[in-house]
Amino acid sequence: MYLSDRNCTSVTEFILLGLADAPELRVFLFLVFLLIYGVTVAGNLGVIAVIQVSSPLHTPMYFFLSHLSFVDFCYSTIIVPKMLSNILSRDKAISFLGCMTQFYLFCICVVTEVFLLAVMAYDRFVAICNPLLYMVTMSWNVCMELVSCCYLCGVVCSLIHLCLALEISSYRSNVINHFFCDLPPLLSLACSDVSINELTVFIVATVNEIITIMIIFTSYLLILITILRIRSAEGRRKAFSTCASHLTAILVFHGTILFIYCRPSSGNSVETDKVATVFYTIVIPMLNPLIYSLRNKDVKEALRKVVSSKIFS
Repeated sequence: MYLSDRNCTSVTEFILLGLADAPELRVFLFLVFLLIYGVTVAGNLGVIAVIQVSSPLHTPMYFFLSHLSFVDFCYSTIIVPKMLSNILSRDKAISFLGCMTQFYLFCICVVTEVFLLAVMAYDRFVAICNPLLYMVTMSWNVCMELVSCCYLCGVVCSLIHLCLALEISSYRSNVINHFFCDLPPLLSLACSDVSINELTVFIVATVNEIITIMIIFTSYLLILITILRIRSAEGRRKAFSTCASHLTAILVFHGTILFIYCRPSSGNSVETDKVATVFYTIVIPMLNPLIYSLRNKDVKEALRKVVSSKIFS
């Protein structure tokens, strides 16, 4: 049931408008996002499976990569199936509990990925700049602690936002102009004062971004300095190519988060935010397996052996 903009009341469900209302675009959008989701699921689960069955890939680098693939698979799955259903369905409703659950799980995954990318950058810094101390510095206990901290940060940050969102008692409308239950469009519907919520979103997102971006760019700066000392031109080219692809993915991911969450809410454009959100919620999870895995000769070799063993068996 749609609510009048002038009425403030509690809600039992929300209506997700999605990306576009044009009926002629529905089938096209459905097929495009279904293809992207299929590639995302196959790519990320494939990476996890190959790392698990290939003993040469049981190293800290691929341990972190398997968790990145797991997080990408999770938050793509949290959003895209419901989005695909809404594209073709006239009933675009999601229950209040379902909306809060979707936001909470999505937020956990995004914050976890923010910190995982920083941990992966630090891992590459240690491997390239201090190779003799790598296995000592990045022991399995350290790796487990770093990954656990990433997930813990995701849970804590998301729980803060969820608790504040649950304090909102009434909404002037139950129509969310988005394709999933993200916090900014939800707050824009609240009747009560949500300045604390908006300030918390800004502070938490900004602090997380500053910390992780500093770690990432400091690590890659030191890596690039080390690469410049490589005498082989071919070695420098390969290293630069790898770093450039990693940084491109990181820039798109962090850039959209900064654009959406780390600015005053008054500057938000709903349609622009929806387009930007597509990149880090749907496109980046599809690209990460290609950027971090399939361009890696160790992963390609492990994948070739797995496929060959299955064929011959």
